[in-house]
Formats: sequence, structure tokens, C-alpha cells
Amino acid sequence: MGARRTAVLGSVLTLLAAPALAACSGSSEDDVRAAARAFLDDWSAGDTDDAAAATTDPDAARALLRQAATDLPDATLTAELGEVAVDDGTATAGWSATWDLAAAPDWTYDATLELQEGEEGWQVVAAPAVVHPELGEGQRLQLTRALPERAAITDATGAPLFAPTEVVDVGVDTAQVTDLPALASALSAATGVAAEEITADVQAAPAGQFVPVITLRRPDFEAIRAQVFDLPGAVFPTGTRLLAPSARFASALLGRVGSATAEVIEETTDDGVAAYAAGDQLGLSGLQRALQEQLTGTPGFTVSVVSADESTGDAGRQVAAVEPVPGEPVQTPLVRALQEAADAAVATQPLATHLVVVRPGTGEVLAVSSNEAAAPGNALSGQFPPGSSMKAITATALLSAGTLTPATPVACPGTTVVDGREFENQDQFDLGTVPFTEAFAQSCNTTFIEAGLQLPDDALAAAAASYGVGTDWQLPVDVFSGSVPADSTGTTKAADAIGQGQVLMSPAQMALVAAGIASGSPAAPVEVVGGEAAGRAPEGPGQAVLDQLRPLMRQVVLTGTATALADRGEVHGKTGTAEFGSNTPPDSHGWFMGYQLGGPQGDIAFAVLVEAGQSSSAAVGVTDAFLGNLG
Repeated sequence: MGARRTAVLGSVLTLLAAPALAACSGSSEDDVRAAARAFLDDWSAGDTDDAAAATTDPDAARALLRQAATDLPDATLTAELGEVAVDDGTATAGWSATWDLAAAPDWTYDATLELQEGEEGWQVVAAPAVVHPELGEGQRLQLTRALPERAAITDATGAPLFAPTEVVDVGVDTAQVTDLPALASALSAATGVAAEEITADVQAAPAGQFVPVITLRRPDFEAIRAQVFDLPGAVFPTGTRLLAPSARFASALLGRVGSATAEVIEETTDDGVAAYAAGDQLGLSGLQRALQEQLTGTPGFTVSVVSADESTGDAGRQVAAVEPVPGEPVQTPLVRALQEAADAAVATQPLATHLVVVRPGTGEVLAVSSNEAAAPGNALSGQFPPGSSMKAITATALLSAGTLTPATPVACPGTTVVDGREFENQDQFDLGTVPFTEAFAQSCNTTFIEAGLQLPDDALAAAAASYGVGTDWQLPVDVFSGSVPADSTGTTKAADAIGQGQVLMSPAQMALVAAGIASGSPAAPVEVVGGEAAGRAPEGPGQAVLDQLRPLMRQVVLTGTATALADRGEVHGKTGTAEFGSNTPPDSHGWFMGYQLGGPQGDIAFAVLVEAGQSSSAAVGVTDAFLGNLG
């Protein structure tokens, strides 16, 4: 179940109603109504002292109302006065209470105020029943909130992806620490958390307080157990968390669940009323956060009357309850076999690596993988120069313009100069004059620069847009759709043609481009099955262009820069090496984008990025491992 929060009430209240005073002649029902109204208005406004002053025993009533505020923390009262009856110096006033409970549904009940006529007019009798008709002497209210069991996020088959999982909270008990620098150093060595961060947190905590360092799944903790278990001051409470199959399993898309943060609670606050509370288990990132309300459901509560003396162990008597409302499951198009194959593939690379898989024709996101070295969010929303993987789009623009065909002879010199700036092929290789197919397969920069400069300034952006690049996708979890300027000229236009200059892409968008080429029907990305469309489906470049482009991408694998994939079935693709930064020589990202037809998981499209991989061979290697893992 969701986290529970119990409001524990304090001291015993023993309230005795004051003796009735002599009735004053001439009193009226209107006077009773006014007195009751004044009491309820003051109480509802939080003016406890003023409300208590209007009762037969102000001290007892003040304690009673303050206790109610403790019993129902952060709740506000709305009171509706009902029928009034007067009988010879006494009176009753029916009223309806509606408590706006913190992070819980409203609690409404009917009650009755008893009033007595005194020398100063009508007064409310100070008795526990003022708060609730079933509250008696020496009793208090006990409020318990409860969230329903969190609804599932499932894979493409409908199988839940998150399950209750045992975890170990590695932390420090400040009262047991004997040598903080040594403890911090040892914990850092075992967990990877900076020793300086551990030291600062412990020094800032009160004596005896638990200071968390890291939460680990049980197998991960067992792997470091021998390093940390006997450290003086280190403690290891266990618990259960709702977790995905592995720590990295589609984490950028799925997100994670944990104790509610102030930021997340603020997101769920409407007109100052929070839907959830500290301690609740809520989505902290990804789909878990974006679809919070659907997955979390609505809290419920119970209210019981219990003994104010906690030593009695009184279980109390329930006087009200609202059942929590379960959330609704969310189905993703994720395919476990693909996700696990991707996770294993990126794990072979020590550098930050991402792999995104998309279904051609539907845009369904089938896997989103990043390794331990990577920031997972970069798989979907990272902005990177795509390097020569961009040439699939540049070729689209060239073929669409009709200025060349795959057989057209083109020059591939080792270098070319644009407005005084020299551009070169890798290691300045020179192919002479070759068919455009070979220039594409060997990733000849100079060919694409010289041909690209002949295109209209907006041609590259138009070709990219035909695959959805630059679209403002409306998704639960953001995907950067890429950026290709439509007004570049000179050296910037030349650099754009080979995926440098001002061109930026995310791995997810490059996978979508590959999917559009594979299917001939580019599609908007899909993160949730049955969800709202992320946008209009891109138009695509047209069948005639695709019929020419696909053999070019096949040749990359058969004879070009990705021959390592030649035995992985019918694979098409484009490699990319993208320079970045200010080092000399510059660092480079490694890319491969492409698709496999008729594989073990059907037709799939994908993009791999190895940050600072220095060449495309790093990305080709990860792709090879991925396809090999599929069988």
C-alpha cells in the first residue's frame, strides 16, 4: 500500500460542562442562532481563543479546540448552521462540519451544539461532542491517511514493470561515529558517493540522527557488504521500494518512485491544496512523475475515536472512512527483450552511451537505454551534434532536389575549402571520383559539403522536417526533436551538411529518423500505448527518394564504415563522428543510426551515441553487441 501518515494526538482532555445558569427572560431563537454562528465562525477562522470565550468553560473549550487542530493537522473547517431549538434556558443548534483534510478527501458529518443561557447571553456548552458527536470524555480523534497501491506501468504485453523490491539504506548513525574521516572515506570507496558529501551531511545532522548515504538493492548491497558492514557508525536499515527490473531499465522514460519531495508535492498542489503529503511514495521522474495523478490515485482516510491515554492501547472505534481510489495502469510499448539487449550492449562501453529503439511505422519507443557512466536523460532529451549520421538527412535533401542519383559520379577529395575554412575527410582520405553510393558508404565529408552548398538554404531543414525533426512533440517525457537551421550560409551551411555547425539531435530523434526511412511512413513518437498523439505524423520525403536512400544505407553495412554489422541480418544505417569542444584535436562523439528488417523482434530502428567515443566504431560496436544479444 501507499505510505501512511497518522496524526497522533496529545494530552487527555477531561471537559466538564459548566453548571447551567439561570435563564434570562426575553431570549429568542435568533439570539441562539447568533451565538452558535459566532462560535462556529471563530472556530472555522482559526480564532480558537475567541471561540472558546463564547463557551461555558473557556479553558476547557480552548484545550478541546486546540486538540482538534492537532488531531486533524493542517485541516480547515467549514461549518454550516442548521435548525435551532430553544427550551427554557437551554437550546440546541444543528450544524454540518466539513473538514478540508490535508492531502485527503473532505470529511463531512452532522453534529449538534448544546447551548445554555447565562447572564451574558447564550453560550456553547464546552463538551467533547462539540468537535464530534461520538467524542467523549478522555478521548481524542485519530486520523490515518492512506494511498492506494500504486497503479502499474507495464510493458508492451501488459506485464508490470515495477515490483516491490527489498532495498538497504546505507547510512550513518551520528551517535556511533568514532572516526568520521575514515568512515566517510570507506563508505565513499564502496558506494561512489563523495567522501566530502558524506562528511558534510553527518556534520550537519543532530547527534543520533540517521544520515542516508545511498539506497541499494539487496544484491548490490551484498556486493559491498564486506567493505562497509563493520564500519563504526555505519548502519543499514532495510525496506521495500517499488522498482523497475534493474536500476537502469529504461530509467529515462520510466523514471522512479520514492518519498515525495517538496518539488513534487508542489506540482500536485492546486489552489493551495496539496493532493499528497511528505512521506507518500510518489513518482519522482519520468512517466512515474509525468503521469502522477493517473498512477497514484486518490488518498483515503479513516477517523477513529481513541483513548487519549496512549498507555491503554485502545484500538479505538472508527467513526468515518473514505476508501482510497486506485490509479489507472499505464501501458508502454517497451519490449523487455529489446530493453535487456540494449542494457547489456551499452554496458560493454565504459564511456557514456545511449541506445534508443523505435518501431518503424508506429513510432513506438521500444527501448531506452543508458549505461552507468551516462546521464540517462540524454537518451531522450540530449542535444548533440550528429556528425555524419546526419548524411542520411543530407542525402534525402540531395535526392529530393533531383541533382544526383546513387549512381551519379561525385568528387571525393581529401579536403575542400569553403570561404577560407578547410574541411577534410577522416585522415584526409581521397577517393577521387566515385558513384554517390560509395561516397555515402565511405562517409565522404567533402562530397556532401560541396553538393550541400548547391542546395537552397532551407533544403536541409525541409528534409529533416519530413522526418519530424524540429517538431514540438507533446509527450509525457520530453524528447528533443532536433534542430536544423533553415538560413545557414557559407561555412555554417557546409558544416550543417555533415552534422556539425548548428545541427543538434537526440538519440531518440535519430532513431525516429531511421524508423521513418525504414517504413516509408515517419511517425510521431509513442511513449504510452493509447495515449494522446504527440503530434502530426511527419510527411516523409516520398517513396522515390526512399527507394534510392535505403540502398545507400545498406551499402554502409556491406562495404562501408559499418561492415562489422554485415552478419547481423538485413541492417541499414549510417555512421557518424561528431566533433565537439575546444580541445586540439577536438574530441568527437560516436554515432550509428539505422534499422534491421525481419530480425528476431521484427523490424526495428535504433540510434546509438557514445559520448566522446572519438569515432563511429565505438557506436558500431555497441550496435553489434545489441543485435547479437537479440540472437
